Amino acid sequence: MPVAQVGGDPAGRVTADTPDGRGSSKKTRRRNKKPAAAPAAPLPSPMQRLFDTSREVFSESAPGFVPPPDAVERLAAILNDLKPRDVGIDPGMPFFRHAESKGPPPVTYLHFYDCDKFSFGIFCLPKSAVIPLHNHPGMTVFSKMLCGSMHLKSYDWARSNAESDTHTLASSDGARLAKINTNAVVDASSETIVLYPENGGNLHCFTALTPCAVLDVMGPPYSHTDGRDCAYYDESAYSSSDGVDIRYSWLKEIPSMFEMKGVQMPRRFVV
Repeated sequence: MPVAQVGGDPAGRVTADTPDGRGSSKKTRRRNKKPAAAPAAPLPSPMQRLFDTSREVFSESAPGFVPPPDAVERLAAILNDLKPRDVGIDPGMPFFRHAESKGPPPVTYLHFYDCDKFSFGIFCLPKSAVIPLHNHPGMTVFSKMLCGSMHLKSYDWARSNAESDTHTLASSDGARLAKINTNAVVDASSETIVLYPENGGNLHCFTALTPCAVLDVMGPPYSHTDGRDCAYYDESAYSSSDGVDIRYSWLKEIPSMFEMKGVQMPRRFVV
């Protein structure tokens, strides 16, 4: 069928004659059709966002490093949105059950990633399990409850400032004075807790009230080679001339018999 230019058409459109003499616009529609938009790139998974943001926040991590406030807010916001399904866990897993009738329930650490700048993983505690009072030397730690509930007790070392006017900072048996930072129950509705090298509850212990899981992002991570081992402490009441002061406790470093089972988890993100 011949193709003809239709005179008087300001757009110069090309049409085809039809048996009834009317031009068809089918080819016109094909030519004027806008190209289909490219499909949107898939959003990164929650674990990918966690990894990428942690790497950015701790890019300059070193002992004593404290991320700037805006970086703390970014990472805490990602952790606040995490759900157990995002990290591949659920309360029905065997890590949350205590099959033995004797001895304390075991704690399992699900290890996801570590480098010399930061690490992150999940502590899984059956009901009544305890992670004893311990420290995080030179570290900033983000802790987020994913499921269940636990009692959190944390301390910071008492410092040589106004406190030292009325408190002795060390005892004759080697214990140090610490001030309570947190003594409360936390659960999955609680926002991310951030502790810093010198404050925020750098020394803490967990007691599971129900089967529970808490995700920790730590920077820099523990390192035996660099002298950043985890130390454990026994606590005892502090008494001043006015009697027992519940805001403080004596903490004395002790050998630890605490052990955790470690499980290497498959990567759910691209490094």
